[in-house]
Amino acid sequence: MTIYCAQPDPPELATVLSRIRKKKEDYERYNFTATQGRALRAFFDLAQEFETLDNFYRIAVFVPKIFMDFDSCLYLVDSETSQLKRVCDSLNALGVCGMDPPEGVRVSSEPYEHGDSFFAPIRGNKRLFAAKVIARATDVIGMFEVFPKAHLTDKDKLFFEKYANRIGYNLHYKLLARQNEEHIKFINTLVADIEHNVIAPNIKYKYFLKLIDKKIKELDSIMGLLRQHLVDAETCNCPKIKQAEEVERRLESAVGDLRSYYQDMKKHFENTSLFLESLLRREHFQKGELVLRRRSCNFRKEVIEPQLERYKDRLARRGITIDNQLGGVPDEDFPLAVDIGLISQVYANLFSNAEKYCQEVTDENGNRIKFMAYGRQVLPDYFGPGQDGIKFNVFTTGPHLSPEDAERIFDEGFRASDTADSRPGTGHGLHFVKKIVEVHGGVVGYEPVPLGNNFYFILPLKKEIS
Repeated sequence: MTIYCAQPDPPELATVLSRIRKKKEDYERYNFTATQGRALRAFFDLAQEFETLDNFYRIAVFVPKIFMDFDSCLYLVDSETSQLKRVCDSLNALGVCGMDPPEGVRVSSEPYEHGDSFFAPIRGNKRLFAAKVIARATDVIGMFEVFPKAHLTDKDKLFFEKYANRIGYNLHYKLLARQNEEHIKFINTLVADIEHNVIAPNIKYKYFLKLIDKKIKELDSIMGLLRQHLVDAETCNCPKIKQAEEVERRLESAVGDLRSYYQDMKKHFENTSLFLESLLRREHFQKGELVLRRRSCNFRKEVIEPQLERYKDRLARRGITIDNQLGGVPDEDFPLAVDIGLISQVYANLFSNAEKYCQEVTDENGNRIKFMAYGRQVLPDYFGPGQDGIKFNVFTTGPHLSPEDAERIFDEGFRASDTADSRPGTGHGLHFVKKIVEVHGGVVGYEPVPLGNNFYFILPLKKEIS
């Protein structure tokens, strides 16, 4: 079993201890009878033992009947109509489910009496209302009716107020659990659909691209034959030679364009397939976390250069030049085993940000410059003695982030204050970068440097790869 613990937080510990002491004082003040205490414990035990909502409803109304000889009825606010409905009672069990309440029975945030019954509000867990699993106008999600009123003491009424609260809290968690189960089933079905309707058909495009490449080569061969015929025609003083040569030039231009389009399509297909297959793989959804498929690679050729190729024209259109000398590490292979599909998306996000946020600055010589730089450097013993790291940098010219923004720049949904309104974005990209790098055992960071900003990530540099 994996143990998940947050870092020790003294203020939170103080809050927990304070609540425990408050509960101790409350129960001393309630002074429930032995029978009431046993009824409450039985409800807690059985609410955990029986998983379905139907059985939970039965437990809620039959525990007071069996332990204390009180009849009861459970009412809940219908999630679709927002109207109060009967759910279960100790006389007919689930036979009343869906019926309207008797006249005069209403939702109330305070206990009240009506006819021969006492009604206590059922409150949900306020912290969970964001999940929107139940309709509500207030935190009251139903009412709990107990009868006959004539047999109830003031202590009984207090007990049933607290009992109704326990029903609400337990019910809210069970509704969330059921919603989560439905979500998981949907996700599993969706993953199967993605594999069947997206991933598998996408592979066929590779076959189509091969056919196009084959036809382009066939056209090249035909062009060669055409040129030979034109040479023969010219020696024979063919009167249509000029027109034929013009057709040849047009055909050659069309084939050249076709070859260029093919190369663009191929690069787009390869990159899209890489991202689709790395993000939508079944293991991510089954385990609820990113699952790596590591393999040794030439990091520059297989990760950096394909992404740079995607962005170089876009960077050029914005007047951003590219420098690949940042970090000063010679071009050599490093023993890195990474998930190429996922780590490529780290660079895609960093280069995309460079395109959006790189700005012109003045250098020490008074020249106006605007450029992006990338590179890497080895950090000896960064991850501990004998455990070197390699730092990958992406630098852009421009004003530094504020200290406040720099501290939160990798948080989910956060966007720097000076760019949030002026440039498109969701604040998800750098958080995604952080997740990918951390699942590789690395760290991410930002540092203000002369002339601009450096975003980096550091991966463990393995001495050997098994």
